[in-house]
Amino acid sequence: MAFNENPNEAVRPNFTLDDHQEAREQLTNDGLTDDQAARALASLWTITNNVDKVRWADKQERLAAAKQRAEEEENQRQQTLLEEEETARLEERKKNKNKYAPLRHGKVPSDPTIIPTPYATRKLKAGDYCELYYFTNKGLEDAKKTTLIAEPDALVMLPATDGVHSWIPAAAVKDPKSSITRDENLTWEEFNEAAPRMISSMKIHDWPEDRTHHWRHAPDQLKQ
Repeated sequence: MAFNENPNEAVRPNFTLDDHQEAREQLTNDGLTDDQAARALASLWTITNNVDKVRWADKQERLAAAKQRAEEEENQRQQTLLEEEETARLEERKKNKNKYAPLRHGKVPSDPTIIPTPYATRKLKAGDYCELYYFTNKGLEDAKKTTLIAEPDALVMLPATDGVHSWIPAAAVKDPKSSITRDENLTWEEFNEAAPRMISSMKIHDWPEDRTHHWRHAPDQLKQ
């Protein structure tokens, strides 16, 4: 039997048939009867078939082990590939954080962006007093014009609250020649323009709640 055929499926031949007469004659020439020769051939076939079964089982075990190793190696290769892709993805996200930043599904703001002069912004950021004029319609219009004509690289030196001098943009320094309307001289309409904008800017620059609370109730106090 060929070794690639399953010996467990083999059927023992009938050695008493004429097809096996020549094989029986080789044994009868040695003194066996025809019936004994047929039984001897059958026994020899069974012994050979049992050996083939053992070899077949061993072969199937080796094939199964090789297949399992191949599957494990492929699984490991796929796992390594996934880990490498995940590492590359994390590196990509780390290098390009803005690209993968989650989108905020908020409402589109309906209020116009308030951009006061750099001087007013610096005052609020430092927690200092700032005239309301800079948040009126006229003050914001002046800020827009200042932004268009200011020298972007100009710097001036000013002392900080701790006494240390530092360089700041010239646009953030109040022009002594500029004329503004003092708070007490603002019209009621200008005050109503400026106060809410001042409060919004104070919140942006992390002013304490009690300070913004005072400004929120300022119109009510003025009405009294």
